[in-house]
Formats: sequence, structure tokens, C-alpha cells
Amino acid sequence: MSETPQAPRRGSRNKRLAVALATFTVGMVGLAYAAVPLYTLFCQVTGYGGATRTAVAPAVAEGKARINVVFDANVSDNLGWEFHPEQEKVSLMTGETRTVSYRLKNPTSQPTVGIASFNVAPAVAGQYFNKLQCFCFTEQVMKAGESRDESVTFFIDPAIEQDPQFEGLHTITLSYTFFPDKKPVTEAGKAALAGMNKLSN
Repeated sequence: MSETPQAPRRGSRNKRLAVALATFTVGMVGLAYAAVPLYTLFCQVTGYGGATRTAVAPAVAEGKARINVVFDANVSDNLGWEFHPEQEKVSLMTGETRTVSYRLKNPTSQPTVGIASFNVAPAVAGQYFNKLQCFCFTEQVMKAGESRDESVTFFIDPAIEQDPQFEGLHTITLSYTFFPDKKPVTEAGKAALAGMNKLSN
């Protein structure tokens, strides 16, 4: 007889446990989705993992060291674009602002949308590589057969000269990779694609 009143309490405990587990699962899924943009933001702020920094103004003054910057361009097999830098490398002083162009072409018969990610090597150089203007992480809508230039404007913080990790460093590689844009296309992108389709018909 004493076990009978415990049954409802046990059922109540099971329901509370189920709700708690469901809440935990939903929370973990939410954190997983949030982790990517948060990690990207962290990398851009700190330069961790070869991510460059975003600057709002050029360097105050040039430094004393000269560094070569090599440009690398890659395209995912799923996109089918052609992509390459207009020049393979530049030599510049730390603190010197430079703009470099990349040539982008969609040789396919369909308009497509791509987006570029980037990193620098060695990875620890990211905290000193500052972009003033860039086409990375921006939806690029390309009509069939279209070609155009995209540019990146950057400088290397003269503070790199004081970092013992960079003693004797002469070369930094800036690498871009274009992927098909997996995010929903923006309204502007949809309008551009619709206009391209009308022109092709």
C-alpha cells in the first residue's frame, strides 16, 4: 500500500527530467549554430587561426621592415568559377597601405552565387594583417560568363617588428577560397539573379 502514492511523484520526476533534457538539447543546438559566427568574430578581433583584422583607418606611420605578401586564390569544385590574383606578390613596408585586385569569372552557363573565406600564413601573422576593404564574406552574384575584378586594401601593423616571433620573417601569404553560398540569398541577390535570368531568356 505504501508504494501507491509514490507512483505519481515518480512520474512527475520523469516528466521534469524529460523537460530538462529537451531544454538542454535545444540549448546545445542553439550554441552550435552560434559558435561559428562567434568563433569568426573572435578570430577577426584577435587574429587567431590566421584570420586578419579589420581596420577603419590606415596605419599612422610606416615602419622600418619590408615584407613580401604572396596572394593565393582557390575555388571549391562545387562552384566552378575561375579566380586568381592580378599579381602574385607585392613587397611593402610595414604600415604601408596597398590595394591588390583579384580576377573573378563565372564560365558556366548559369548565374551563381559564391562567397569567399580567407586566412593568412603563418597563422600568427593574422593579428598584424589589417584589411581596410575586402570582398570576403560578401555575397557575390555572378551571371553566366561574367568577369569582374574585386580588390582588397590592407596594411601590416608596424607592431609586428617588435614581436620576437617574427624575427627574420620576410613573407606572409594571403589566401582566399570561394565556396557556393550556403546561406539564403539576400533580397538584393535574388533581384540580381532574377534580372540575369530575364536577360538570358
